Amino acid sequence: MRSAREQRYGKEDAGEASGREAAVTAEGLPEWLAPVARVAATIEPPQLSRFLPPENGGRQSAVLILFGHGPRGPELLLMERAGTLRSHAGQPSFPGGALDPEDGDPEGSGPVQAALREAEEETGLDPSGVQVFGVLPRLYIPVSGFVVTPVLGWWRRPSPVGAVDQAETARVFTVPVADLTDPAHRVTTRHPSGHIGPAFLVENALVWGFTAGVIDRILHYAGWEIPWDRDKAVPLDWRS
Repeated sequence: MRSAREQRYGKEDAGEASGREAAVTAEGLPEWLAPVARVAATIEPPQLSRFLPPENGGRQSAVLILFGHGPRGPELLLMERAGTLRSHAGQPSFPGGALDPEDGDPEGSGPVQAALREAEEETGLDPSGVQVFGVLPRLYIPVSGFVVTPVLGWWRRPSPVGAVDQAETARVFTVPVADLTDPAHRVTTRHPSGHIGPAFLVENALVWGFTAGVIDRILHYAGWEIPWDRDKAVPLDWRS
């Protein structure tokens, strides 16, 4: 059942892609997700990243930031790119990718549809079990030219997941939010290019770059962040 809090992402007449309506609603979320829903409703682009989309250009894409509830409480779904890929090999990330024409209007429901479609194609999850409860401001990845819309989801009805195509995805895994907030798992990465950013040592993986930056900002503005040692640094090489 919809409430007055429910809204469409974008124009009312944005249409339906892949036969699904791109509804965005925070109704019925578990209480622990309420701070993240508030972040989605109030955050401004510069609070998320200093890399914002150019006025023109950039390849429109979307990622799904999917929260679930596992054996250790709230958790986040991530995937690890195959080590044989030419770019970002072995790097953990959110499911997602570029918008396809069938996803619909990039200024309307397109990013939501793309995030759900890509997550299904990459991890095998059933998108009908995902409640989209928020859409964050578009961000920019200069190295690839992608304009990325982060889509927030609640895994209301979990489904089996795994690497659909081993040539692209090494594994799919969940990370407890408790591990992401644990100061022992938090580090700073330093790339030879000069970029410095937050990172997480979780599930035998180093989560860094765009993915870690978005997680870091969500934890901070949701009030979940625990003070951590920002001088604890992990170097990256040019292949990263």
